[in-house]
This record gives sequence, structure tokens and C-alpha cells, in this order.
Amino acid sequence: MRVVVADDAVLIREGLIRLLEEFGCEVVAAVGDGDALVEAVASLKPDVSVVDVRMPPSFTDEGLRAAVTARGRVPGAPVLILSQYVEVSYADDLLADARGAVGYLLKDRVVDVEEFMEGLRRVASGGTVFDPQVVAQLMVRRRKDDPLAQLTPREREVLELMAEGKSNPAIGRQLVVSDGAVEKHIRSIFSKLGLYADDGDQHRRVLAVLAYLRS
Repeated sequence: MRVVVADDAVLIREGLIRLLEEFGCEVVAAVGDGDALVEAVASLKPDVSVVDVRMPPSFTDEGLRAAVTARGRVPGAPVLILSQYVEVSYADDLLADARGAVGYLLKDRVVDVEEFMEGLRRVASGGTVFDPQVVAQLMVRRRKDDPLAQLTPREREVLELMAEGKSNPAIGRQLVVSDGAVEKHIRSIFSKLGLYADDGDQHRRVLAVLAYLRS
């Protein structure tokens, strides 16, 4: 897996490089600002980029804005935001093109390296992974014309866990239901959101999660 790392903190950047290389990734670029990230993605077209939110010059949301710009230059370029902060303003733009291949994890809440790498691989393959705190912040801005209004409370629980990147068996274990029950809920979610079988299950899963995060 070819990876671009974007973080202005040298120690964190170098630590990420070593971690990724330990797991067999090739870090094709390591940069410390948004402009360099955009150029690296445009020229190198990595399998995925790991991006901090706050970078020079203002240390507010440059990384997130650069990620949006990079996906504009290279449509659908996989991006995993890895930050200490939840910044929802440009997160909406990151989700807007409905292509998937996006994630947002919080540095302080990543406690399992294998789980982090699994999330990175999921984003690289076109999926999504979001920390529950990020999901909660996005949900605060839910619109009145909620496209998920038809979902039952249990279906919303299932969809929220899908947004966190959990597999069907993991959802079943957390909700204490069978794999068959989880699959039934997911089929119902797809149906209520107008996502049909000819889109492919993985694509429908991504579209359902993006609908949830944008609602």
C-alpha cells in the first residue's frame, strides 16, 4: 500500500512513517503542509493519504481543506483524517462527492494499531471509517428534512456502527443479535434509502454511511 503522510509535527510524522513501514506500507511522501499534500496526491496518486487537520500557516483546518482540494484534483483519492480535533465544516465537503474512501479518526482514541491499520486498508479500498465522536459531532447538525426518518431506532444503531467501520459480525456482537439479523437490518436500510442491488453491496454500504453522515 502506497501512502502519503501529512502532519506538521515531525515526531508524529516520523512515528507514522515507521509504523506504516512496519506493516509493509511504502510511504511515498511525508509532508508538513496542505499545499505539499495536494501536490503529493496529484503527482504520486497514493493508495491512501493520512492527514492531520491542523497544519501551517494558521493551524486551524488546513489539512482538511487540502484533503478536499486533493480529492478535487484526483477524484475519489482515499483520505484518512487523523487528528486530535473534530472539525466538521470541511468534513461535509469531504463527504459530499459520495465516492467513499474517506475516514476520520482521533489520535488520542486510537488504542489498537491493528485496528488503525484495518481502518486505513478499508479507506484505501473505497470504504469509510469514522470515530464515534466524529459521528456524534456530524449528527448535531442533522437537517430537518432527515433522509433517514424512515429508519427504525435499531436500523439507526446498525447504520451508526457501519459508519464506525464495523463489520457485520462486529455489529452483531455489539448489539447482541445474530449475523442474520444484522444482514436483515442492512437490507432494510438499503431499501429505505433507495440503494439497490445493482450498485453492489460494498458501494451501497458506503452510500448508506455517507447518507447518514451528511444527514
